[in-house]
Amino acid sequence: MSYTHEEIEARLRAAAANLDSGFDRAGFVARAADEGLVDVAWCRVDSPVGPLVVAGTGAGLLAVSFDEADAALGPIAEHVSPRILEMPDRLDPVRRQLDEYFAGRRHRFALSLDRRLSRGFRATVLRALEAVDYGQTVSYAELAARAGNPQAFRAVGSAMATNPIPIVVPCHRVLRTGGGLGGYAGGLEVKRWLLDLEGVGTPPA
Repeated sequence: MSYTHEEIEARLRAAAANLDSGFDRAGFVARAADEGLVDVAWCRVDSPVGPLVVAGTGAGLLAVSFDEADAALGPIAEHVSPRILEMPDRLDPVRRQLDEYFAGRRHRFALSLDRRLSRGFRATVLRALEAVDYGQTVSYAELAARAGNPQAFRAVGSAMATNPIPIVVPCHRVLRTGGGLGGYAGGLEVKRWLLDLEGVGTPPA
C-alpha cells in the first residue's frame, strides 16, 4: 500500500490525538522505509539564522528552506513526490554539516545534491554558483558571465530567489554590482549574518 504525504501525516496526527491507540510511530516510519513507501525524508533544523526545513532523497539533499514545513514541502510534493515523511535520521549528515558550518568549522559542504527542483538556465546558474568558495562573493553580472550569458543578470537574480538549496548552494555570496546586498529569500539580516560568518564585510542593504 502506498501513502501520500498528507495521508501519512494524517495518521500520525490521529495517533498523537489518541495516546491510548497504541500507535507505534517509530515502527510505522521503519515499515514505510522498509517497504519503499518514502521517496523524500525531511526534518527541522535549529540554526542561528532561525529554524530550517531540510529534505532529501536517495540521490542527495533536495531542499533547505526558511519556510514552515507545509510551505517548504508543497513544491516537493508537486514536482518530486508526495511520498514524504519526517525522518531526521536519514538527514543526519546534512544536520551535522550545517551545524559545523554555523560554528565556523566547515568551509565546504561534502553532500550529494538532488538538483531536480532547478531546471534550465537557473540550474546552470546554480551550478556556476557552487564554484564560489567560502568567504568570496560574486556579482549578479559576474555570475551570469560564468553561466555563459553575460546579459542574463536579471535571470540570475531570479535563480537566486528560487534557489531550493540555499546556504549549501551559497546564493548569499551573490551581491549587486558595487557591493550592495541585493535580495535574499531568508531576509537581508540572514544574508548579512552569513557573510559576516564567512568574514566578508557587508555593505548597507
